[in-house]
Amino acid sequence: MHEQNQAATVRVFIALAPPDNAKEELARALRPAYEAYPRMRWNRIEDWHITLAFLGELPTQAVSLLRPPLAELAAGRHPLHLTLRGSGHFDRRVLWSGIGGDVEGLRLLADEVRALVREHGVTFMDRPLNPHLTLARSRRDDASSAVQAAAGLSAFTGRTWQAERLHLVGSNYGRGPGPIHYRDIEAWPFRSVT
Repeated sequence: MHEQNQAATVRVFIALAPPDNAKEELARALRPAYEAYPRMRWNRIEDWHITLAFLGELPTQAVSLLRPPLAELAAGRHPLHLTLRGSGHFDRRVLWSGIGGDVEGLRLLADEVRALVREHGVTFMDRPLNPHLTLARSRRDDASSAVQAAAGLSAFTGRTWQAERLHLVGSNYGRGPGPIHYRDIEAWPFRSVT
């Protein structure tokens, strides 16, 4: 972790994180898949997030410049009410859970976050938002586990939860052996509803 703090660049994204009880509810629903598909590379539950904007590798100075405007943006918005719902897969290899609830509000927040990032001189690949939470990746020689796991989770609908904070997240991707881990660089609360 200290080595990453000393790096001239950091790989970052801006995200929302479900609360622990929503993640635990989904993890319980995933138990049969954990047992049935042990070769899949399962993401750690503490790393589950909904990406609003993936910025890639940035100079640490650029990341610092984003902190005040992101804090201001969060302070001006009410929390979103979301659910983890259903499942699917990307390219038969990436298993994900879908997002329900205030998806329109989620899209508006992602648009605001992306506009703010661009206004502050950060360029990034602006892909269309496909709200999801990545759960696992199958290995290259396994073309069916993600598809089958998605089918088994398709009827899942979790409880409604409130996204209370906007997270600026760093990852150790490409910084050594082992799985990717994420850490909050900083997180800011949304405006409280009174």
